[in-house]
Amino acid sequence: MNKEIIYTFIDSQNLHKGVRAIGWEIDYTKLYILLTRKYHSEKVFYFIGYSKRNIVLYSKLRKIGYTLVFKPTLEIWKNNHKEMKGNVDGELILNAMAQYPNYDKAIVISGDGDYFCLLDYLDKRSKLTKIIVPDGKRYSSLLRKFSPKIVDINLHKNDICK
Repeated sequence: MNKEIIYTFIDSQNLHKGVRAIGWEIDYTKLYILLTRKYHSEKVFYFIGYSKRNIVLYSKLRKIGYTLVFKPTLEIWKNNHKEMKGNVDGELILNAMAQYPNYDKAIVISGDGDYFCLLDYLDKRSKLTKIIVPDGKRYSSLLRKFSPKIVDINLHKNDICK
């Protein structure tokens, strides 16, 4: 029997902000190891806003093994300070569909309900294997439909925490 090809699609901002909100940080090398060894992901796509200030981070993530997909960012003023805005939802959905013929199963890392259409499409075609949410207590209620496939990343905290 042929081995299933599994791809992982990560909403970087949702993941980063989600675990930070509950008081810890991810070691991205350890996360990559978890995804490739435990979840058998052959390719891990990391969707992130692009900024020249983060070139070193991008290089580090590539060396680990992530496939980076960039979103142009905007700098906006919020609460008297500059904030980068780069919502990657569209890029993740588009890339997951462009890659669709290349994988048998998908893992999506996000708790964002904006991915409902993608998750539903993949699930109906038996291609959705897991949704890893950054906070098992706070994620979109739209994802409840997929409850059996939801994994709280906190279950892996000891393995991937900085």
